Amino acid sequence: MLQFFAKYKTLALVLAILSVIIISAIYQVLAPKPKLRIYQPSDVAPELVDTTLQHVKKYHEIADFALINQEGDTVTQDTFKDRIYVADFFFTTCATICPVMTEHMGQIQDKIKDDPRVLLLSHTVTPEIDTVAQLKKYALSKGVIPGKWHLVTGDKKQIYDLARKSYLVAKDQPYSPYDLVHTENFVLIDPQRRIRGFYDGTDPRAIETLIDDIAILKKEGQ
Repeated sequence: MLQFFAKYKTLALVLAILSVIIISAIYQVLAPKPKLRIYQPSDVAPELVDTTLQHVKKYHEIADFALINQEGDTVTQDTFKDRIYVADFFFTTCATICPVMTEHMGQIQDKIKDDPRVLLLSHTVTPEIDTVAQLKKYALSKGVIPGKWHLVTGDKKQIYDLARKSYLVAKDQPYSPYDLVHTENFVLIDPQRRIRGFYDGTDPRAIETLIDDIAILKKEGQ
């Protein structure tokens, strides 16, 4: 009896391995592929959304815009056409959360620098201070790659409206027209200009999740 089992031991082992491979392959085929949520204004904390949009439950997308980047070039929605991008709001003289956010955005840049399908976009909330020259100086000090990571300035009202009405990441300053309190949020935008995720730009674990979600979003478009 022992000789019988010894004779077929190798065959049994091979069959067991093949069974595991086949079951795993079937699971991969049948298992639902991960998909990111599409966020609407009604899904976000009301204090981060303009009152005109707090009721909106579908069809939200990033509005058209025209801003100037650190190279002095005009950046519009067409710059990001058919691309995934990560957006945030900051200012170069910020000494609290912005340095950490910029460092983490730099880490994302390192991950996607060779992928033309993914870009980065950082809006200054103090355009009166952050001129093109100031953004250029800041970009050079932070290792920003031109064409991959756009630091933009421009009309303050437009930037305010983008933060409150498009990206949904800033608190209003009701007694100071067109001033706002930007949050630490990074926002993941898909090629259809829809919000697919919010991430704490000061949290290393959230940055890891964001990088993973970019990969999921890329597969969604394949």
